[in-house]
Order: sequence, then C-alpha cells, then structure tokens
Amino acid sequence: MDFESRVLPELRSVLEVFPSFDLEGNLELSRSLVSNPPIEKSEHVCTTSRMIPGAAGEMLAKIYEPTQRTGAKLPAMLWIHGGGYVMGHPDMDDALCERFVQAAKCVVVSVDYRLAPEHPYPAAINDCYAGLTWMADEAESLGIDLDRIAIAGASGGGGLTAALALMARDKGGPALIFQMPLYPMIDDRNITASSHEITSDSATWNRTNNLAAWNMYLGERTEASEVSPHAAPSRAESLAGLPPTYTCVGQLDLFRDETIEYVARLAKAGVDVEFRLYPGCFHLFEVIVPQAEVSQRASKSYVDAIARALNP
Repeated sequence: MDFESRVLPELRSVLEVFPSFDLEGNLELSRSLVSNPPIEKSEHVCTTSRMIPGAAGEMLAKIYEPTQRTGAKLPAMLWIHGGGYVMGHPDMDDALCERFVQAAKCVVVSVDYRLAPEHPYPAAINDCYAGLTWMADEAESLGIDLDRIAIAGASGGGGLTAALALMARDKGGPALIFQMPLYPMIDDRNITASSHEITSDSATWNRTNNLAAWNMYLGERTEASEVSPHAAPSRAESLAGLPPTYTCVGQLDLFRDETIEYVARLAKAGVDVEFRLYPGCFHLFEVIVPQAEVSQRASKSYVDAIARALNP
C-alpha cells in the first residue's frame, strides 16, 4: 500500500492541500509556510515577551503564566518549538503553551533559539540550555518551584528536548523532573526502516527534507567527523540518569523507528517512559488536523502527561 492509502480517512484530505516543503530548493519559502496563526487568547493566561541572555547575545523568550496568581510558586516548563532545526518561531505555539498553562497550572517559557543553516550546531542547543539555566536562575522573580521543572518540544523541538535532557545531565543541572520530546528528530544517520519508508512528496515531512535539514544543522563535516549526542541524541552511549519521559509518534511518521528505539533504550536504562503510537497518522497530524478525533486524543494525552508530571 502507498503512503496516502495508509493514512486515516479523517486525516487524508489535508494531504491534497498541504504545502510541501523544499528545504534544499527554497528554504525561505519553506520558512514562510510555517505560519504563526492568530489565536483567540485566553483571559486566564498572561503572555509577556522579553529579551534574555542566549548563548551568543540576547534572544527572545515568551513567558506564559496564569493571569490570577497567588504567592505560591508554580511548576515550570521550557517549551521548544519545532521546525527541523531550520524553521519556526515561538509564536507558532501560542495556543498550545496557553493550554499547558491552564492544564498544569504552570509557567511556560518558550525561547527563540537560533536556526540553521545560518547558525548550525551547537547554536540551537546552546540557546536552549541558556534558556533553561535562565529559568532556574530567575526562579524567584518568575515564581517558579525549582523542584518542578520540565522540558518539552515537538519534532525538531523534540530533538532539542532530548538533547537538552542529556546536556543537563552531563553538565550537572539544572535538575529536571520530566521531559517530553514529541515525535523527536534525534537520529542524523537516516538508517531506520521508517526513514526509508516515508519518501512521498505528499508526506508532511519526508526523507528528502530530513536529509537536507540534518545537513544544514550539522554544517560542514567529514566522514571522520564525530556527531555529538547533544546534536543527535540517538548517538548517546547511555540514557541512564535522564528524567521520566513521555513521547508519542504516528505510525506513518519518518521518526517512528528512531522514537521507538529511544523509548526501548530509556526503559532498558531504568528511565520511566510512557509511549503512544498512532496508526494511520503522519508527522504533525494533531497540529495540522486538530479537529480530528485522533488528534484531540493525542494532544489531550500529552497535555495531561505534563499536568501529571508537574503536579505529582
């Protein structure tokens, strides 16, 4: 069966109108297709934007918190937007971040990390680590409980989430209570069955674009170059010591097999992990077709996971 016929009927119609990315041919056009949809802001969430220290100068951070706050310190989450390391902006996830705030009664910080190819690895992960350490350093002014900090992101943001968990472990902090790398982009080698399987131009993320994005992110390198697990978390020798984890992926997602392998390795390393696989679902299905029943089920599952983790 071809890719399109395997997609769930409730998701299939969007494939005919979804604009395909051509990262190598026209990166700027591809970036313009990642829109920041206007949302009806919740009266229960206050959003502020400020410049904070990044790894190489100031960067934008968006801070989402409950409008009505008492003096109590709240749990917090660093959210990392997706875009294959080469696209995206915090604005694209405003609605989702508001949803996290309301469900988990938490503070969410989302950072505008630098993008490749203008800023290849390690720019993005260093910016994310700077954002995490800023959150911890500013815990008092942000009203954050340092014992309840989580990190999360989707796609390329999921890859940065997994990398950030490794970096925080390897550097000795900040301490994390939970990580949620959703359908993460974590293996630059592109050798799994699913990375060869998802090649259709109608796929929302296919092998051609994945190869191009990794090349842009990793920059100039030779055959002998070693790729750090802080760039491609699948290369980590050990996953021991990582925080409890939630992840999910569609069965028709190019990242299916690297996600499943990551889940299995976490479990073998003694890390508590919850995992959901969604048959008939492609990359970003719950974002692109949010009204579908399977999309609502998937997004509710990961929003609930954050709420449970931050409010044990």
